[in-house]
Amino acid sequence: MRLSCLQENLARGLSVVGRAVASRSTLPITQNVLLSTEQSMLKISATDLNMAMTTWIGAQVEEEGAITVPARLLSDFVNSLPPERIDMETTSQPVGLNIKCVSFESNISGSPADDFPPIPAVEGGLAAKIEPDVLREAIGRVSFAAATEDSRPVLTGVKTEISGDRFKFAAADGFRLAVYSGELAEPPSEDLEFLIPARVLNEISRLLGTQQKAVEFMVTPSSNQALFRVEDVEIVSTLIAGNFPNYNQLIPQSYTTRVVLNSDEFLRATRTAAIFARDGSGIIRLQMGAGEEDAPGHLTVSSRAEEVGDNQGQLGAAVEGEDAKIAFNSKYLTDVLDVLNGEVAMEVSSPSSPGVLKPVEGDDYVHVVMPMFVQW
Repeated sequence: MRLSCLQENLARGLSVVGRAVASRSTLPITQNVLLSTEQSMLKISATDLNMAMTTWIGAQVEEEGAITVPARLLSDFVNSLPPERIDMETTSQPVGLNIKCVSFESNISGSPADDFPPIPAVEGGLAAKIEPDVLREAIGRVSFAAATEDSRPVLTGVKTEISGDRFKFAAADGFRLAVYSGELAEPPSEDLEFLIPARVLNEISRLLGTQQKAVEFMVTPSSNQALFRVEDVEIVSTLIAGNFPNYNQLIPQSYTTRVVLNSDEFLRATRTAAIFARDGSGIIRLQMGAGEEDAPGHLTVSSRAEEVGDNQGQLGAAVEGEDAKIAFNSKYLTDVLDVLNGEVAMEVSSPSSPGVLKPVEGDDYVHVVMPMFVQW
């Protein structure tokens, strides 16, 4: 392989696929990137065996070929170079890559491309398209609720249900549940259900940037792999096998108290209370009062830690129903308020029943949080 390309393009390509490079692996070659030529372009691929990312950058190809080299070493070296033309050529004895840029030159030891795990090809599956703004909002409102540790693998994924031209994302970690529904730009030929790792969706969201074109995705007939195309990047993910909990049963269908208030004010009061909650098991107490006659209702947000002190903030709110109190984990409450805008509604039934938070406008999002048991 012999080619030349611009330093900034190579650095960007390595940065993109670098998120799929295995940080720790029993297969050392997954800590490499695969460089190859395809259609007069430089193709850069990386995989951790669960997720694979591929991107293409413009290059002047003089000789076709392929090689795999350590990802971190190559990326660090390329990032240190000036923004000039880079000339790259593979060497056979020893197997490696020679890189020249202005007055800099290096030789990086590599391995034959055949040693690199094959990047899965997702072909003949069910294809659909979704607008980037819709996908970005759906991921942002749901993925943070997925579990981050692998004791129950199904909870590290986002349940995706597609029916007609509508889709639904759902994520839960055992303490909270987030469900978002939206519309597809182009529906698949038949309904779909699959469980995709939340980590993969977060990487897709990161790549969306200022993309204007609809994002295309495809799922294999056996529903074990999915492909997403975001501009000049392809992400292939292994889907999670297993049964996701029936989340519809977890969403309360009734309430005794409903509070409506500004999400920014609620978030500010919650973050303030969280400062004291850090030393008090992360507990934030919420008390709702309907007010009397002409007086508006209120929501009191408080926290306390025995050795540090306490905090209390009172917010004006429209309260429907009876007075109520409930306690939540400060992180769970902050996370959901962070993704809501405008007026937000909170519905509760008792101090020991799950609370529901959702935007007042629209019915595309609902978030359920399990309460914490406290001494009032």
